[in-house]
Amino acid sequence: MQTFKQLFAALMLSLLCSAPASAESLVGRIISIADGDTLIFLDAQQQQHKISLAGIDAPELNQAFGQQALIGLSAIALNQQAKAQCKHLERFPHPVCTLSIGGKDIGLTQIQNGMAWWYRQNAAALSVQTQTDYRQAEFDAKIHRRGLWNSKNPTPPWDWRRGRIDE
Repeated sequence: MQTFKQLFAALMLSLLCSAPASAESLVGRIISIADGDTLIFLDAQQQQHKISLAGIDAPELNQAFGQQALIGLSAIALNQQAKAQCKHLERFPHPVCTLSIGGKDIGLTQIQNGMAWWYRQNAAALSVQTQTDYRQAEFDAKIHRRGLWNSKNPTPPWDWRRGRIDE
């Protein structure tokens, strides 16, 4: 019985000590695009924030379709006024955000245009409805062969990165 109490106490302590994902809202302008899912956001206080778009993973710049994904994000977001809803997730080095320009979800647009995959690994930053929308957008992009889905077997960035680490 003592072991159960100790285990329970340790579990409760770990839950209390683990920091929940913190959230913040930003309003500002997109000043730079790093790749198809990462950008620099300048907030109203002139602070720069490097953010990753939540729920998407675009090809890396030197991966097939990486440059097109960067150009696609630049075309819809660069120098635009935007709103970002951000969460700081433990596994990611900078905030993971949903980004909207004129009420339009930019991550969703990247998926719809076939510029990115629906990325479940940082989906915790998204509402259940948004996750459903992203999943459906990827399916639609695949069946209509938009963007990277025009390739026969596109390699997801997470597999491509793993292959680069193994080399």
